[in-house]
Amino acid sequence: MKKFPITFTICLTFILFIACGNPPKKESTIVSEDSVSQVDSVQDSVKTIVFFGNSLTAGYGLESTDLAFPNLIQKKIDSLGLGYRAVNAGLSGETSAGGKDRIDWLLKEPIAVFVLELGANDGLRGIPPESTYKNLGEIVDKVRKVNPDCKFILAGMMVPPSMGETYFEEFKGIFPKLAKEKDMTLVPFLLEGVAGIQKLNQKDAIHPTAEGQFILADNVWAHLKDLL
Repeated sequence: MKKFPITFTICLTFILFIACGNPPKKESTIVSEDSVSQVDSVQDSVKTIVFFGNSLTAGYGLESTDLAFPNLIQKKIDSLGLGYRAVNAGLSGETSAGGKDRIDWLLKEPIAVFVLELGANDGLRGIPPESTYKNLGEIVDKVRKVNPDCKFILAGMMVPPSMGETYFEEFKGIFPKLAKEKDMTLVPFLLEGVAGIQKLNQKDAIHPTAEGQFILADNVWAHLKDLL
C-alpha cells in the first residue's frame, strides 16, 4: 500500500469539505444610450468560461473572492486581451449528484468553455466511484447538448489514503477515464503543489490560502490557455 506524508494525508482528508460559492458579479450599468449599443456589441463577442465546482472553486475563506482561482484566471485572460469572461459557479457542499441537478440553471446562456471541478465530496463520503463517474458524465452531456461546440476541462482529485488503497485507486481513476470518454482536457490533480503544504493552506488546514489559489490557477491555466 502506498505511503503518504502525514501532512499530505491530513490536508487531503479535510480539503474535500466544500465552502460557500459566490454568484457572478453583474456588469456595471451604462447610462448613455449611445454607449449601450457599443457595450452590447462588445459583450456579444465575449465568450463565457464557466468554472463549476465546490469550495476550491468558490475560494472559501479568502479576504476577497477576487483571489479565487477562476478570478485569477480572468486576470490572466484580461492581460492577454482575450475575449472571455470567467464565471465562478462554485457552491458549498456540492456533490456530483447535486451538480447534476444544479447545472440546468447555468445553461440559459451560451458556454464556450466548461471547467468541471466536482467529485471530492463524493470521495469523502465513500460514494461508489461508478456513481460519481455517471453523475459527472451526465453533467457534461447536459452542457454539451445545449452547447455542442463547448470545450471541456476536468479537474482531477484524490481521496485520503485512509479510504483504502482500492477505493483510492478507483476514485483517482474516475477522472482520466471520464476525460478520455468525453473528450475533455484533464488537469491531473487540481491541488498539485498545494496539498500537504502548511503555508499554502488556511489555519483550518482545509482550504488553500491566497498564495495557494495562485498555484491552483496556474495548474488550470497550463491546460486552459491552449483552448482559448
